[in-house]
Amino acid sequence: MTAVVPGAVGTDTDTRLAPDAVGAPTVRAARRGGRALLRRPTFLVSVAILLWWVALAVGWHAFGLQPFAKTGGLLQAPSGAHWFGTDSLGRDVFARVAAGARPALLIGPFGAALATVLGGTLGLLAGYHRGWVDTALMRFFDVLLALPSLIFLVVLVGAFGVSTPALILIVGVLFAPGIARIVRAAVLVEMGKSYVQAARLQGESAFRAMLTELLPNVVGVFVIQAVLSLGAAIFITASLSFLGLGSQPPAADWGLDINANRAYLQAAWWTVVFPGVAVASIVVSANLIADNLKEVTG
Repeated sequence: MTAVVPGAVGTDTDTRLAPDAVGAPTVRAARRGGRALLRRPTFLVSVAILLWWVALAVGWHAFGLQPFAKTGGLLQAPSGAHWFGTDSLGRDVFARVAAGARPALLIGPFGAALATVLGGTLGLLAGYHRGWVDTALMRFFDVLLALPSLIFLVVLVGAFGVSTPALILIVGVLFAPGIARIVRAAVLVEMGKSYVQAARLQGESAFRAMLTELLPNVVGVFVIQAVLSLGAAIFITASLSFLGLGSQPPAADWGLDINANRAYLQAAWWTVVFPGVAVASIVVSANLIADNLKEVTG
């Protein structure tokens, strides 16, 4: 939105950006969106599930859980003593699942945040500057996105290793190109609007225009992509461990435990199903949260 300021040189009026005209509606829209989200059961349940896993990741040791010790017989079915049963080494599966939330919720969120910041920044630059900057970045991302995901993962693991910081970097690099393309598309839509043109006419620098004008109007895209990337990052983290490229025994890790016990799927389904449900619950919850955000923000 713009405000008309009289007395410009060479014209009767000059179109200038009115910060309150942009900022106030944005704040009001955010408040309305927040209230709308709190009335959506799927959003609330999904957030509760994520908070449950965060609580387990942070405080599993406070409950006296022993994920690495043999606390029962081999492959015992779920019972009052062992809620999720025991695995092939006699370890409590619930304790393993609870402790496995820590690496998943360390690598996943930080990797998703890195991907969102990196991809979002590059998408913002490409959409604003266009020209050769846009062409070069998009062609580079096209090449990365054309690679099969598994091959790309193996290449990244070979290049950076499997330490926690390396896995965070791998997740960030893996998802950044897709986020960049989506943010760029949102920026291109905004570039044709009057408030961006007004900012340019006022002589605002590219950095200021992107930071104060464009970013507040595409921040919803950033948030949605960050949430979607969280679910995908958890899945990738578990997949790497399942393939032997992530956490190593005897670490408590969902993907690692699924791989270690998959031979017992028919005889002791709980050793595989419960870690699998843990991964699926976060992926589905993240997707439902993102869907609700999309619907509320339009």
